Amino acid sequence: MELQGMAPEVAKKFKYWQTRTIIASMIGYALFYFVRKNLSIAMPAMQDDLGITKGDLGLFLTLHGLLYGVSKFANGFVGDRVNARYFMVTGLVLSAACNIWFGFSSAVVMFGIVWMLNGWFQGMGFPPCARLLTHWIPPTQLATKMSVWNTSHSVGAGLVVIVCGYIVSLGWRWCFWFPSIIALVGAVGLWFALRDTPRSVGLPELNSKTGAEEKEDTSAEFKQFVRKNVFGNPAIWVLAIANFFVYIVRYAVLDWGPTLLGEWKGVSIHHAGWMVAAFEISGIVGMLVAGWATDRFFGGRGPRVCVICMALATVFVALFWGISQPPMWLATLLLGAAGFCIYGPQALVGIAAANIATKKAAATAVGFTGLFGYASTLVSGWGLGLLAQHYGWNIAVGALILITIMGTLIFMAAWSAKANGYDND
Repeated sequence: MELQGMAPEVAKKFKYWQTRTIIASMIGYALFYFVRKNLSIAMPAMQDDLGITKGDLGLFLTLHGLLYGVSKFANGFVGDRVNARYFMVTGLVLSAACNIWFGFSSAVVMFGIVWMLNGWFQGMGFPPCARLLTHWIPPTQLATKMSVWNTSHSVGAGLVVIVCGYIVSLGWRWCFWFPSIIALVGAVGLWFALRDTPRSVGLPELNSKTGAEEKEDTSAEFKQFVRKNVFGNPAIWVLAIANFFVYIVRYAVLDWGPTLLGEWKGVSIHHAGWMVAAFEISGIVGMLVAGWATDRFFGGRGPRVCVICMALATVFVALFWGISQPPMWLATLLLGAAGFCIYGPQALVGIAAANIATKKAAATAVGFTGLFGYASTLVSGWGLGLLAQHYGWNIAVGALILITIMGTLIFMAAWSAKANGYDND
């Protein structure tokens, strides 16, 4: 059932809850970034204060990312079957608790343990959002509206690097304590603002052929549906593999940006925070344009837009790498242009996977693509850290050009994929 098939008073109520759900989940997911991407600003100060090497810091990023990817995948199964409100709030509270613990720690081993735990709890953030969005947004509008929602990634990551860029002067530990306080306050607001599916507030479910209440699938039916529509779907496998390369570039900037800009380009930590934020802010515009273009010009076929975006990202990463001493405005512009391009695929991979798998298995499909995305921290975290440590940032950033080329070629394999899987539902 689409909104236009509802009675006027029902459609009005549905629209209210749809808007409320999108806004609340956007704010909630942005807060997950407050207790995840704060580490990048703290890293230079941690190196100076504790003598931690780039290899160690890269290992933190990799272990966190790997566990996050596994968690996002595992929790995707859970997220398709449980109340999204309870699940999301619990994950945010536990992530904030890990950050508070991290701020009180000093031993390298303890840092690793706590940040790995945080990675697991972070994986409880997106699966409930995938469930919420696919239940509240019709598939014909998903690319546009979910792209708007997806700006929460950039808003959260951009704000936290700006905030931490200033409070790090109080000591690197405040980069973990202060964002945790904000996240805990936000978790309370999320509890009161969110509900689960339309049915939980007395509204009809979307995409029902008769408009009647849909029955819950049994466990066996759900597993069979997932095997066929997620793990047996070649298009989702292509999206997942391509996501590996998208996230290498994205996290290379988010995790190493302040360190890279300071050591390679001689940028101060405050200016570096703003430049990484420019990458994120440009990404917001890129997401919106990519989502709109997907629905407007490509009939909902996100992989086709991903090919174009990744090809352009290759160009801007190459320019950023090739101009050795650019003025700050040009370096910021090139970094922003790369962000504009890379965040189109970052948003559309999840949107396309959710639409292809349908609302029945959206969280599972998004978790599966996320597993590949966060496996990328083997390269963006540990790998890039070792490259920079032994060969310098010039070689490390140059390697990202090859990454974007490979991502472009893989996305091309999904060019003919269908817009959604509801005709098979």
